[in-house]
Amino acid sequence: MAYRWFCRLGLEDAVPDHSTFSKNRHGRFRESDAFRQVFESVVTRCMKEGLVGGEGFAVDASVIKADANRSRSTAREGAEDLRDPQHATRAVREYLAALDAQGEPVTVPASISPTDPGARWTAVDGPAFYAYSTNYLIDVRAGIIVDVEATPTLRTAEVKATRTMIERVEERFDLKPKRLIGDMAYGNAELLGWMVNDKGIAPHVPVWDKTQRDDGTLSSSDFEWDERANEYRCPQGQPLRSEWRIFKHPRTRITKANTIIYHASQAACSKCPMKSHCCPNTPRRKIARSVHESARDVARNIAKTDAYKQSRKDRKKVEVLFAHLKRILRLDRLRLRGPNGAHDEFLLAATAQNLRRMAKWLFSAQPEVTSMAI
Repeated sequence: MAYRWFCRLGLEDAVPDHSTFSKNRHGRFRESDAFRQVFESVVTRCMKEGLVGGEGFAVDASVIKADANRSRSTAREGAEDLRDPQHATRAVREYLAALDAQGEPVTVPASISPTDPGARWTAVDGPAFYAYSTNYLIDVRAGIIVDVEATPTLRTAEVKATRTMIERVEERFDLKPKRLIGDMAYGNAELLGWMVNDKGIAPHVPVWDKTQRDDGTLSSSDFEWDERANEYRCPQGQPLRSEWRIFKHPRTRITKANTIIYHASQAACSKCPMKSHCCPNTPRRKIARSVHESARDVARNIAKTDAYKQSRKDRKKVEVLFAHLKRILRLDRLRLRGPNGAHDEFLLAATAQNLRRMAKWLFSAQPEVTSMAI
């Protein structure tokens, strides 16, 4: 009876074949992006109810197991075998279409699932398995999910998804946060540069910094940066420069890693009394400065403020949503395969979480409205 009521069928009407809904989901619904439209309509309603402030966003990702047997895998050398017609399942077709759309060679993982090659082989607190990542962008006022994105379980993909979600929310809802909260995975130099220089967003994230040394020698932070002179000064007052002579044709000196190498004079280093504590294994000291170092400095300065301490507390709202997703909604393993299947399930789950959050918010506010009316 509930099935007939949902389908708007009478007691005498014929019941459609059980595969009708799945075929529509993989065909018309997916092509129309209906699930995205439903999700965004719920976000719009949450905005009207005052649940979205737009001042602060938090971002994070969580790993969800794919519907793929971890004991069945294809080595990277056998990736081309997936193009055989006998492997032409929907998940395989989506994976191959994504590879062809990139237009450039990609790093093939060591292990590929023949049933869902889009899933990534990963290990989180135990044996490895195939999985996808669900990426949440939430508004910290009431913990409403303003965007969600499905990606492989790769840090680079999750960082890229952050930019995609922020730009999409700005385009769809005209919302751009003043601050973005995240863990160290979102503290790489390129993303910080994009937030600070391109979007004007305050990065409330720890800086991903590999320059600190733990062997007793001086770290980059022990050197003083002079912006006007475009050079570092060591504790002994010696300069570290990217160029020690003027070239007829100026050079950027930017490396493939988007850094500029600053080095001291070899003559000065050889006579320095602190050489054994600075560069004991090299003739002179070098420092690789990121082209986004100014944005990294902005993040470091924010980390010293009281607002940053509050942001660390606000970030827990994302973790609560992931715990609710897995323990209450029981989405610890996907039922659909392929990137599009993960996309659909993550969107539907986020929609359900927003509806629950909005219902609780409105219900808790109802007595106040009643008392005011009285």
